[in-house]
Amino acid sequence: MRNLDTTTLRSFMAVADHGGVTRAAATLNLTQSAVSMQLKRLEETLGLALLDRGNRRVTLTPAGEQLLGYARRMIALNDEAVGRLTDTVWEGEVTLGVPHDIVYPVIPRVLQQFNAAFPRVKVNLNSSHTTELRRAHDKGEVELILTTEAEVGPGAETLGEVPLRWIGAPGGSAFRQRPLRLAYCRQCVFRAGDIARLDAAGIDWEMAVESESDRTVEATVSADLAVTSMLEGHAPPHLEQIAPGEGLPDLGHQKINMYGGGTARDEIIARLAGMVRQGFGVSPARPAAPRAVSAS
Repeated sequence: MRNLDTTTLRSFMAVADHGGVTRAAATLNLTQSAVSMQLKRLEETLGLALLDRGNRRVTLTPAGEQLLGYARRMIALNDEAVGRLTDTVWEGEVTLGVPHDIVYPVIPRVLQQFNAAFPRVKVNLNSSHTTELRRAHDKGEVELILTTEAEVGPGAETLGEVPLRWIGAPGGSAFRQRPLRLAYCRQCVFRAGDIARLDAAGIDWEMAVESESDRTVEATVSADLAVTSMLEGHAPPHLEQIAPGEGLPDLGHQKINMYGGGTARDEIIARLAGMVRQGFGVSPARPAAPRAVSAS
């Protein structure tokens, strides 16, 4: 009987989630060679090729895709068992604020990991706009927030930079119309900069939708009645990125910033911040062992 090792499965999951050994090693706080050796050992245990290394971005073979589902369930069960059997003191609530457009794919994995480690701590997820989240954090209403911004505010740390892209309906033509019809939420932090770039490029535009609801904006764009902008890789499946070179100006990059993690005095918040860093591929600092006190 061959037994699968949870350490190698965890490395396999990290490579699958981050598309390569380099970023996976950073999230696991291991060297690249250590992760590569674990993957080799896993493949040797099963006698199967799990990764297609022929492309620039590592992809899963059919056997690897099948194993990934099992690996997620096995690791989740392992973490749940350890968390529930060893958790004796940590309880309470923490609020995490995340802009709606970067909730996926990282945050669900972070919530699952945190719940497995601290099953008696409730995480309240507040999905809102960057301006609202900054305001709530400044007032002490949200302990930890992520933002999408062009710059880094006081007390923030940058988890990554992502290109901002024009987004339209799959196979749509709204981006060719002039004046260009736009759809944005009133509080969208991308809006002013996008309009400034259109003005600088001499492209006439008009606001087709100005809403409080992200869903309204998405519905309008998916109907090919307007275009909007979103971070690369974060558009929902019913929308698609408009290819560069289609006559629209480049929108530059946006930073994904975190507030509240660098100076977290509460160890539970510090642990959650560490998991968020790992989720976005930032090499984590080695956490101190928890003290036997309650986080409530």
